[in-house]
This record gives sequence, structure tokens and C-alpha cells, in this order.
Amino acid sequence: MNKSLKIFLLVLATIVGLGGLGIWYFAATINPAQLTQLLSSAVKEATGRELKIAGPVSLRIFPSLGITAERVSLSNATWAEKSDMLRVQRLELDIELIPLLSKRVELNTINLSGVDAYLQTNKLGVGNWDFTPPLSAEVNTTNAPISISNSAATVPAVTPASTPAQADPVRIKNLNITNAHLRYQSFGSAEKSVLLPKLSLISSSSKTDITGQAQYAAYQLSIKGKTSNLRDALDDWNISPVSIKVDLALTVNGKTLNVLGEIDKKPQVLPSFNLNLSSKSFELAPLAGSAALAGTSGTKSAPKTPSQSRGKFFFSDDALPFDLLPEANGKLTINIEQLSIPGRVPMTGVKGNLVFSGPKININDLSFVLGKGSGTVQVGLSQFQGPNPTLLIKGMAKGFTLEQLMDALDSNAKVKGGDAEIAFNLRSSGSTLHQLASKANGVVQLSIGKGSLDSRFIDGSGDLLITIMDAVNPMRKKSDQTLLECAVVYLPMNQGQVTLDDSIGVVTDRLDIVLSGAVDLKTEALNIKIDPREKSGLTTGVNLAGLVKLQGTLLNPQVGVNKEGVVNSAVSIGLGILTGGATILAENAKLIATKSQPCKAALHSWSDIYPGAQ
Repeated sequence: MNKSLKIFLLVLATIVGLGGLGIWYFAATINPAQLTQLLSSAVKEATGRELKIAGPVSLRIFPSLGITAERVSLSNATWAEKSDMLRVQRLELDIELIPLLSKRVELNTINLSGVDAYLQTNKLGVGNWDFTPPLSAEVNTTNAPISISNSAATVPAVTPASTPAQADPVRIKNLNITNAHLRYQSFGSAEKSVLLPKLSLISSSSKTDITGQAQYAAYQLSIKGKTSNLRDALDDWNISPVSIKVDLALTVNGKTLNVLGEIDKKPQVLPSFNLNLSSKSFELAPLAGSAALAGTSGTKSAPKTPSQSRGKFFFSDDALPFDLLPEANGKLTINIEQLSIPGRVPMTGVKGNLVFSGPKININDLSFVLGKGSGTVQVGLSQFQGPNPTLLIKGMAKGFTLEQLMDALDSNAKVKGGDAEIAFNLRSSGSTLHQLASKANGVVQLSIGKGSLDSRFIDGSGDLLITIMDAVNPMRKKSDQTLLECAVVYLPMNQGQVTLDDSIGVVTDRLDIVLSGAVDLKTEALNIKIDPREKSGLTTGVNLAGLVKLQGTLLNPQVGVNKEGVVNSAVSIGLGILTGGATILAENAKLIATKSQPCKAALHSWSDIYPGAQ
């Protein structure tokens, strides 16, 4: 070994030894109390909240800066119910040393174990996770010197906060969360709970591997797959062009949805994406549940519990989670072989495109198979981030039967036949189902062909239909089934007002039934006259069902007295007495001779409702 090499190795060994000695000395000069105060001050500056560490704190210097703390808590917003927003049993931070010299914080790994998070919104829709401080309270101590001694840590006077463009980002490479419990409550709603046994994001030079497990209500969820490096993407977001490739598998109760595609983001421009969603079988409810979990309520009301009633309206007045929809530019292509909706008939062969254009979302020709029939739907949604979203929905389904639907639902009710067809073309605005119904314009039409209905089918169809059937046929419960010849429901709507001009017609083996009147969807008040006619031949001419009408509301329908029917029946009876029954016989004979056709009278052209329908 030559002399120069020996000298170089000796110098290198001396530098390493001095460096190690310096690291040991630096670590020895910081006691846990000082470190806790430094961490608390940094969090206070960044969030305006109090960070408390009740357990032991330890520090590791080499090969990276490692901090371990136990029983960590972060205080809540001043208006929130609970004192702490976040509690962590054990927190481990692994921080790169070299970037700290450039005043950049790069976290190799964050490990969180035993996490309890309490998230909620106030009546203004502000979440307790919003750490934006008042302008007067913004401070910055990032660039100020900190002196460390064995006694205390000294934090100098504060300076004005830096702008977002000046702030140095905190870069996180790996994140591991175990045994987490997330509780969420939007203002005026019941608390929702999500268990998160495991969530892991592990980044390498070009990708981030994602694995996770969660439980929400009766749903077991898991996610697995990879994306482009998320840390790099977040660093460059809105600064330079970003492209994120996505290849994920979301599994719900054993059913998997594959998400494949790309997300692009250019500075100062809305994100764009092109994603494909495909599955052999998937459930819609968990996706809706996750939206509800993160949704906010815009109205003040008493918290709901499962045992409470559904409210004063048939159409719920709870806020729909429109605000969760992203403003972006892009396309979602859907191809799901079977889409299940709990309590509803599963749809098969679900295909379509969702096109996002900033504040507008269009669903173009979403097609599906229902029973042995098929359907197509088009939806337009705009201004969904505002207080009054606008919705347009139209579609048609045909070729299916009531019997197929009941069999698919595994219903106990026995239904035979019943060829069905439905078309709708509606437009409205609002942030709740009740608001959408109360402002609805357009029309809905449903027709059902010949079939037999088990009494259990009618008994399980809701208060409104039960009340109508009991009114027109008080002896219904003595028969096991109703033989249906046809039924047509035509509902024209104008600003939430439904006018029934003999536009609901039903024909059974015993009765011809025509409904006329009005429904006010703003108040959900009913004012419907029921006009049934017996088909059994000549009778006394006194039809007791014609003396009633439907009142109350959609949620609580009631039978009232049809005063017009009472007067007409009294006149008919009086004339019958004076003529020795000849008038009554003549009226009945006329009804039989001019046989009514309620279904034909109520049915409108399908193409007028849904253009292109046959």
C-alpha cells in the first residue's frame, strides 16, 4: 500500500470517527423533554393545534433521524365536541438527515399504530381537519435559529408566515397505519365508523405499492395495487406536469373492481384522467356508503339513529354527497358484468362512459340488462359544487317482467307474468331528494301487462299502494291473488306538481280503476279521486269505493270522503227510487255497453317520453 493511500484512509477514518462522535454528542445533548417541546412547537406553527405526548420519547440519529413517541394526541377544533381530533398509541418517524441541511423535511417512513381519529363537520360544512388558521394568527418560525441545551429549547420571536409558494413541502416516502379506528359525523347526522386494520403505502424510485384493509358496516374492503411514485407526484403537483399511472384492485366482500388508467395534472389546470373500471361482479352500496361517510349535511337537524323514523318526507331531505364529486376533465369507462344493489334487482352487462368537464358530469348511454330485458340511461349533472346542483336524467327499460324481478330478489311473493316497460325524462335542481322532487319537470310512464299478483306482493309494496287497493276493494284480503290484466301509470310533472288526468289506469279480473287528481311533491300532499267500476255485470249501481279519495301524504296516505261521489250516488239512488229502479239498470247497461279502457286511455307515446323508443 503506497503512502498516499494510507494517508487518505487515515483521514477518512478520522472524519468518520469525528462524525460518529459528533452524532453521539448531539444525541446526548437532547433530552426527551426538549424534543417533545420542539415537536409540539412545530405542530402548533403548522396547524394551530396542540400536540401532546404523554408517553416516552426516544431519538435515533444514525443512519437517519428516528423519533419514537407514545400516547400522542392532537387537539380538536374549538367548536368540535371532543377535546382531541387524533390519538395515536405509538408514532415512529424516520427522517432523512441530509435534506435537513437544506431545510427540507423528507420522511422515509411514518408508522402509526393504535390510531383513533374523530372527524366531524360543523353547521357551515367546515371539517375539523381544516387547519387553515386566521390570517392574523399565521406565524412562521421555520427559518429562525433554535438553540438546544440540557435545560430547555429556546424558540425565538415569530416572523410573518410564508406564502404557499415559499413553503417547503414535507415529503413522505412510506406510510404504515395499523389498528386504526376512524369515526366521522357530519353536522346533524349519526356517527359513522370505519375500522382500518392496515394501510400501507411503500414508495420506490418509480412506483408506490398500496395495500389496505377496512371494515365499514357489514362490508369488508381491501385495496391492493400500485401507482406511479405518489411522493414525486405530490411534490410536483401544480408546479410541473404530473402523470400518474394507476393499477388497483378494490375488493368488497370478496368482489373485485379493477381500476386501470392514468391521471394527468398540468400547473394551474384541472386534473384530467382516463380510467377503466371493470369487474365480473361488484356491489354499488359500499361506494355510496363511502360517499355518505365523507359527505356533509347542509341543514341543521337532530342526529339520527337507526331506531328513528326516516323523517317527515317520503323523499329524504338529507343532503346528497354531490360536493364529493371532483371537478376534473376526463373519462371513466365502465364494464361490469354484474352490479348488485342490496334490496334491488341486480343489473348485468353494465357498460357506459362518465365524462367529466369541470363543473359538469355526463353519463352517456349507460346500458344494462335487467331480468331478460334491457335498459339505457343518460344523466347530466352540473354545478354540483354549489348549493343548487342541476340534474337531468332520462332513460328507458323494457323486455322484463315482474316475475323475473321478484325471482331475482328471491321474494316470497308469488308473481306470474307482468310484462313491464318504463320510460322517464326528468330535469330538476337541488341538493336533496326532496328538493329535486319538489322542483321536478318532465314525465315518468310505467306499463305492466297481464299477470297474477300474490297478496304478499301487494302487502309488501308500500303504504300508498296498499291504501289504494284496500279502498277500491275492501274484500281484497280474502283472496290470495289478484289477476291483473294491465296497469299504466303516467305522471307528468311541472315544478313538482303532478297532475293526474285519468292518467293512472288499472284493470283486474274484477275492477276497472282510474285515478285522477294531483300530488304536490313540495308538501307531498295527496288529493286523488279513485274511480273503480265493477266488471261483474248489472248491480245495484251503488259503488261504495267511488265515495272515497286518497288524502294525507306520500309517507302517510289516508282515505277520505269523496264529496262529489257522495252527491252523485245520492242523486242516482233518488232517481232509482222514483223510477222503480229503471234508472239504475239503464246506467249499468250503459257502462257495460261502453266498456272503459283505463290502460289505453292513460298510455302515452313512448317516443314522446324517450326519443328513439319504439
